[in-house]
Amino acid sequence: MSALPQGRIREYIDSLGPAQRTGGLAVIAALARHGAQMAFGIPGTHNLEFYRHLEPLGIRAVTPRHEQGAGYAADGYYQVTGRPGVVITTSGPGLTNAITAAATAYAESRPMVLISPGMPLGTEGQDMGQLHETKDSSGALSRLLVWSRRVRTAEAAAQAVVDAFEEFGRKRPGPVHIEVPLDVLEGPWLSELPEPAVLPEPVVAPAPVVEAAELLRAAQTPMIVAGGGARGAAAELRTVAERLGAPVATTANGKGVLPEDHPLSLGANVRLASVQDASREADVLLVIGSELADSDLWGGRIGAHPGQRGPRVIRIDIDPDQMHKNLRSDVLLCTDAQAGLRAVLDQLGETAAQSPSDDAGSGPAGRAASLRQRMAGDFDLDGILPEITRIVQEAAGDDVVIAGDSSQVTYDGTVHALVARGCGQLLYMPGYATLGYGLPAAIGAKLGAPERPVAAIVGDGAAMFAVQEIMTAVELELPVLFLVVDNGGYKEIEAQMDERDIPHIGVRLRRPDFAALGTAMGARGVALSAAAPQWREQLDTAVRGAFAADGPTVLGLTL
Repeated sequence: MSALPQGRIREYIDSLGPAQRTGGLAVIAALARHGAQMAFGIPGTHNLEFYRHLEPLGIRAVTPRHEQGAGYAADGYYQVTGRPGVVITTSGPGLTNAITAAATAYAESRPMVLISPGMPLGTEGQDMGQLHETKDSSGALSRLLVWSRRVRTAEAAAQAVVDAFEEFGRKRPGPVHIEVPLDVLEGPWLSELPEPAVLPEPVVAPAPVVEAAELLRAAQTPMIVAGGGARGAAAELRTVAERLGAPVATTANGKGVLPEDHPLSLGANVRLASVQDASREADVLLVIGSELADSDLWGGRIGAHPGQRGPRVIRIDIDPDQMHKNLRSDVLLCTDAQAGLRAVLDQLGETAAQSPSDDAGSGPAGRAASLRQRMAGDFDLDGILPEITRIVQEAAGDDVVIAGDSSQVTYDGTVHALVARGCGQLLYMPGYATLGYGLPAAIGAKLGAPERPVAAIVGDGAAMFAVQEIMTAVELELPVLFLVVDNGGYKEIEAQMDERDIPHIGVRLRRPDFAALGTAMGARGVALSAAAPQWREQLDTAVRGAFAADGPTVLGLTL
């Protein structure tokens, strides 16, 4: 589905009588004018005036089985398309069901438009016993998201959509919530659509660009660390890395910003001690779009420890609050990654590029290859969890999209074993680390990129948080692979209990038959056991069959 042309939007609005020119129309028309093509949510008593206008305005309504799944599907959709996810809920429980997904988007700095009806004007906080009444929905979400706005007119509702898209384009992205009171939603809209957001060209202060270029030009052992904020600057980052001969390590959210088969790539391995040591051995450290968070570093640190001598640090980030976060920086470029890197490249001029093509010797590629050898001592890529991801990628091809979860098979497997050739191949949420993300995120990704193979590889605990969304994939006839790696409960927490000498409480769980469950929902069901001598060959065959199917496959792999 492609966005509706602007002229068609105008024609549809003009075709409606006064009774249908409502606040709901104002919101949906504003979304369409900003190119929205898909909305995730569940119709409810109070949000029907939004739904009235979706299809005529070229926006596909996707109905999951839970509003949290709607939010995660919208996030997966964004990651493969670059278009902000749109979630429509009803008031009360529909909205509160989606809060965890929206809070995840905030933690991971991803745009999302969350739209809900609210209690009529003048009834806020009155405890009147109305259906779905909530004390202060907008107030609650304003404490969790970038902003939440309870509008008072249809005109303000449309303007809120414009403001949301402007926010996404010029600031650190994140989720916003627009609450439309029921009487505004169903009441008259007497105005015209506001003009779409027009984004100014990013401004880059010249002085720090000059200083950054001088540092990088003189660097002997530069290193780059890239986070999710670098995703829009993949071409520029690659050029900078090659010109400097700098190894590039990424966070999980930055995975693939430099293709991971590139000679200078260290992969999404910032948590490994060898990568963190290398960041301290560098003479100049360029950090792009990352807060260098503990959720990525697992108790470690990029750059020098406080009070110790370390590399000179250049920081490029759109958010001024990030510039010294978790690492004191020397040169600050407060702008988006693409604009900042372009400015640095212009200042560097035609400096001879370092050749990254040879893995031997002491040149740039040799230095990166040496770092990769050190990394091999920190993480066992030959274990069963990384191997599962390799088998899936070999069967699916290099452009596979894999959704993970807060599961061992993700953070001890896919994050490291998936060889990403571009951004958006790993759908994951390392910061908020919720359960139940992977299955609906895979659905959103497949809807956004139907031509690409998509899989969710999750643990059994994570799968049970969102297992109902298999039914959504069946209904939509999506050939998504849901690979559930079943270790019988919450093994990571069990290991932490062991470390603290705590008895195993609440972590060893009954195992459903995931293949049978998938079959019961109308999917293909396949059951395998890693105890079988030929499990690798069996998994490869099952995965290839799943990607060739005309609907979803649920593959239960018992460890």
